[in-house]
Amino acid sequence: MELQTLRYAIEDTASGPVATITFDEQGSPVNTMCRQWQDDLVAVTDQVLHDKARLRGLILASAKKTFFAGADLKGVMRTTQADATSVFTEIERIKKCFRSLETLGIPVVTCINGSALGGGMETALVGHHRIAVDDPKLQLGLPELTLGLIPGGTGITKFTRLLGLMGAQPYIMESKLFGPREALEIGVVHELVASSDELRPRALAWIAEHPQAAHPWDVKGYKMPGGTPANPKIAGALVVAPAMLKLKTRGRYPAPEAALAAMVEGAQVDYDTASRIESRYLASLMTGPVARNMINTFFFNLNAIKSGQSRPQVATRFKPQKVGILGAGMMGAGIAWAQASRGIATVLKDVSPDKAEQGKAYSAKLTQKRVDKGRMSAPEQQALLARITPTADAADLKGCELIIEAVFEQRELKAKVTQEAEPMLAEGGFFASNTSTLPISGLARASRDARKFVGIHFFSPVDKMKLVEIIRGRETDDETVARAYDYVLALGKLPIVVNDSRGFYTSRTFGTFVMEGAAMLGEGIPAAAIENAAVQAGLPVGPLAVLDETALSLSVHVLDQTRADFAAEGKTYQATPGELLVERMVKELGRPGRAGGGGFYDYPQGGRKHLWPQLKALFEKPDTAWSVQDIQDRLLYRQSVETARCLAEGVLTSVHDANIGSIFGIGFPAWTGGAMQFIYGQGIEAFEQRCAALAARHGDGFRITDEVAATLRRLQPRY
Repeated sequence: MELQTLRYAIEDTASGPVATITFDEQGSPVNTMCRQWQDDLVAVTDQVLHDKARLRGLILASAKKTFFAGADLKGVMRTTQADATSVFTEIERIKKCFRSLETLGIPVVTCINGSALGGGMETALVGHHRIAVDDPKLQLGLPELTLGLIPGGTGITKFTRLLGLMGAQPYIMESKLFGPREALEIGVVHELVASSDELRPRALAWIAEHPQAAHPWDVKGYKMPGGTPANPKIAGALVVAPAMLKLKTRGRYPAPEAALAAMVEGAQVDYDTASRIESRYLASLMTGPVARNMINTFFFNLNAIKSGQSRPQVATRFKPQKVGILGAGMMGAGIAWAQASRGIATVLKDVSPDKAEQGKAYSAKLTQKRVDKGRMSAPEQQALLARITPTADAADLKGCELIIEAVFEQRELKAKVTQEAEPMLAEGGFFASNTSTLPISGLARASRDARKFVGIHFFSPVDKMKLVEIIRGRETDDETVARAYDYVLALGKLPIVVNDSRGFYTSRTFGTFVMEGAAMLGEGIPAAAIENAAVQAGLPVGPLAVLDETALSLSVHVLDQTRADFAAEGKTYQATPGELLVERMVKELGRPGRAGGGGFYDYPQGGRKHLWPQLKALFEKPDTAWSVQDIQDRLLYRQSVETARCLAEGVLTSVHDANIGSIFGIGFPAWTGGAMQFIYGQGIEAFEQRCAALAARHGDGFRITDEVAATLRRLQPRY
């Protein structure tokens, strides 16, 4: 039998003939549910049915390092809503094969030699008995919701029947991954072995001991663990579940709602009906826009970052051993924590020993929380804290391979600390600035070697934010950028690489978001409408709340610095309406932001924050026409236009950096797939038409130039 993605063989054993299906997709490092695999699965299932009478067992195995990777996501990217019927048919075709194999009347054993995620986990579940290698690196689970899909290849139906509605919830609704030990505890895996070599002998032994086998739900008298939705306890929880889910997703993520519906509906019917319900929901999601957006970014773009596609092609890899940080404030303390938690010796310097110790205390606070929750032992806490050396003496930086300055956004101060610390670098070391807005090329003038000077822009709070923006100055060489990239990966974070400019990518684009919100307030739109529309669009918080948190006074400081920089070049900076309104809030109305006592919001002691009541009298205009859709479009389109401009100007050099940067750096809604995928998901022409309408009403911030239009078409991804 000629097959390209799997092999079929029958072996005579002590128990009799045992067939083995070995998944082995040719020309691929992993097994996927590509179209050829689907065809091969049908063919091999027909062959097994033909051989059924003489077989005593069936083994499912993999020839790859992983057991099975799951669905062919490039294929999903090519589908449209018009393909829903054919996609449903394909899903049912695969599941018919699964069902045929698991109802043969002979024992079926799955040998899990490596990770099995998504469709791979569902393939593994075909076996009545599942044996896995006891390797903590081996991952199992159903992460489909993170890609806008559901475990629709029997994952929901089987996990619900294995674990019950409540027990399955973390693994389906939260996409919780787990290792072999947890799999054994919950019954997803039945047996562990020490190595792959032991899988087949144990499988043959189990087949010999169990000449007949079936899944629990196929045995008479089966009852779902915890009960069905008719159980009063479960029914009570299900009454509020949809409302709680809608509050969390804002209706922007259809997959969680579909997963919950498939779980509950499927729990009330027989197995085969439940499986069809699951297939219908999956087909709808696979052909919808949100799944394509999320797959594009959270699979393809994220893998591009992790595989180093933005990293210069420098052969040697940098493994940081000792790194210095200048400034023990919130940012410097956060970087110290990130380094120490990854085993990197850290020198944390400030102007006094007390301030440096205060910075280290931040890590002590974070580690104590982990100790209290049982996520870290006391010895591990002490070892982590021992890696941080607080100091006020620059001499303690001697031997650092990298020094990062994280001091206040002031050129003179940054130049001073750069010149003081650089001589302490180890031979071949490099220097970085954590600036969020100041051009790196200008800061590099204070360096003894601008080639070894780079921007490494962390986001606050560092312990929670995954993104790090690496900024290449005009003279920064490839080796330095590559080493900065390696350093960020060593911290377990996501690096994007951008070229130097004012505000770089994230701060520049983030600025358009918050200032568009401020501009709308100045036009007379109610503040509450702006804030609520933003959250309903999927943004973490509204633009006015963000401005308060980051400090309106900081925005004014940046505005003043920008004006000064333009003046030094003989130019005049034209502030935007949003910038002028923020300046008025600070300089005329004395509202500098949360840290200064209040900004757009009031922060009563012991109470919840609320919008400053005076905003209504000062800015709201009853005759101003507005709609929720217009507010949302202005916030999302403005950021997307600015992102496209960054690509056209060469500030950004890749679409994957743009999408990952927008989601993980500035909170662009994940359902869109990022600022660039937001454009491509709608279609370039439709996006341009809407931008033209917005530009006519709200200014050049929405205007698409010929250069930007050409860039959009040149960089459009093809699958």
